Amino acid sequence: MRIARFSIDGNVAFGAVEGEGTVESGGLVLDIIKGIPYTDFELSGTKVPLSKVRLLPPVLPNKVVAIGRNYAEHAAELGNEVPDVPVAFFKPTTSVIGSGDAIEYPSFSNELHHEAELAVVIGRMCREVPRERVKDVVFGYTCANDVTARDAQQREKQWARAKGFDTSCPLGPWVETELDPSDLTIQATVNGEQRQLGRTSDMVRSIEDLVVHITEAMTLLPGDVILTGTPAGVGPLNVGDEVAVTIEGIGTLTNKVIKRG
Repeated sequence: MRIARFSIDGNVAFGAVEGEGTVESGGLVLDIIKGIPYTDFELSGTKVPLSKVRLLPPVLPNKVVAIGRNYAEHAAELGNEVPDVPVAFFKPTTSVIGSGDAIEYPSFSNELHHEAELAVVIGRMCREVPRERVKDVVFGYTCANDVTARDAQQREKQWARAKGFDTSCPLGPWVETELDPSDLTIQATVNGEQRQLGRTSDMVRSIEDLVVHITEAMTLLPGDVILTGTPAGVGPLNVGDEVAVTIEGIGTLTNKVIKRG
């Protein structure tokens, strides 16, 4: 099931996406959900065309835990080794935007990069999750773009500003709850030109590995997000560019880069 979060007439709600096609092509409708989707929920039967609503970030995470250098070819393209243990960092909630929202080019950077990623959405509060229970705590999956101020990342010892600036974490367009994430095509295009193309099967550490590793240290809450790393092919974004992240079985997350006003 595809679960979207949206606004219409000033109201915010979740809905199940029905129909075929893309956000832009039409043909999709939302069946409004009663309540929130992390627990047992009912569909209201009230349906609205997706074209009549504004899509929001599909979740509002308490925290986004991101993993660096989880694809060997990406680590190599930036001159890095694959780390012995997962490299984890945070992106703040103020970095999260939805599909169709603008990425604001940060004033402290001259080298902004896209990073297409599979995002894991947590569905229940969990801590110290054993490997065999990981599927029980995952709500679903969505597309993410770990937008990075590469020059700031390289000159600063911490990645907080480089990867945590406002609008640096596009998520969307919705959460797919019924998906095997082990071998999916993941790609990024800029202005229609393919930049990244990989498969989730190329991850150095699996989703199970990452959930176990993260929850050894911290409690994850419903709606929290794990970014699982990016394949090779990261590259520059300029003001005016449109960047799209597409993941097999989920859909396409699209954002335009604008000058921070």
